[in-house]
Amino acid sequence: MAFARFTGVPSFARSTNSTLGAYAEEIAAHILKDRGYLIIERNYRSPVGEIDIIARNERDIVFIEVKGRRSQQFGNPEEAVSPAKQRKLIKTAEGYLSGKGLIDQPARFDVVSIIFDSKGDPVIDIIKNAFPAGLR
Repeated sequence: MAFARFTGVPSFARSTNSTLGAYAEEIAAHILKDRGYLIIERNYRSPVGEIDIIARNERDIVFIEVKGRRSQQFGNPEEAVSPAKQRKLIKTAEGYLSGKGLIDQPARFDVVSIIFDSKGDPVIDIIKNAFPAGLR
């Protein structure tokens, strides 16, 4: 899948992880919008942690973690969402919902996994309900 609108991308061999991460998040936001997600917030930060993208999809508020990799050498990107990372995301999401008065809204966690092939083209997988949240 080619993304003509994402031109002028720095070489991944020389880019930093933060550059790759920001690029992956940009791609994820566009793909999610194309699939009917309404982006509410990006890079939400709290004292507890950070959530890459917060969106609405149908009835759900969706907390989205984006993971991008240059290759599968160290496993699939979604495998980096460890149980410790999941707990941090859940606590951050609970704070967000509480602060916005949305605690009774149905919510879930999705992971967008992006692997860049040898040409630099993204291979994207959206994993809905990637882990149990304990949220409504």
